[in-house]
Amino acid sequence: MAVTFANKLLQVEEGDASVVIPAIMLHDVGWKSVPEDLQLRAFGPGENDESIKRIHEVEGARIARGILDRVGYPPALVDEICRIIEAHDTRQEALSLNDAIVKDSDKLWRLSKEALMVDPPRFKIDRLVHLKWLGRQIASWFMTLTARELALQEYRARGESFGISTEELEENLRVNDGKG
Repeated sequence: MAVTFANKLLQVEEGDASVVIPAIMLHDVGWKSVPEDLQLRAFGPGENDESIKRIHEVEGARIARGILDRVGYPPALVDEICRIIEAHDTRQEALSLNDAIVKDSDKLWRLSKEALMVDPPRFKIDRLVHLKWLGRQIASWFMTLTARELALQEYRARGESFGISTEELEENLRVNDGKG
């Protein structure tokens, strides 16, 4: 799903697909290096263990480099892809438009129908509570205007599927942007 969002962003934002697509496909391979019982301490509502995030990023870049080198991917592209992966969650600023698109695609997935089937049960949180939490992240999470617009579309579509009124959805957005 994150690849789908990356492709949508690439249509508008004009990043380099030869960097963005492999980066988004491989960005989370490092989670295999983190024990499963520790993974949920790194992300999600109320969780933010930076040291665990760093393990998955650094290991992910190492694993991605091995994969890309084995398939003969151009070394300059491998270097850029791995720089993106090695801090895709912890680096606050994007290194490049390609990095911004990868970061945005990763976050956009969390608003997808599929993610809202997976994440609330694993976080042990109600789907509606989780959706509202995600809505409050939109103003600060996204780096490109296109991603912010897609996030709002996804948020509203999920809210509609949960039977939440437009007014309630919009009020929830205002809670975190200083207008509410």
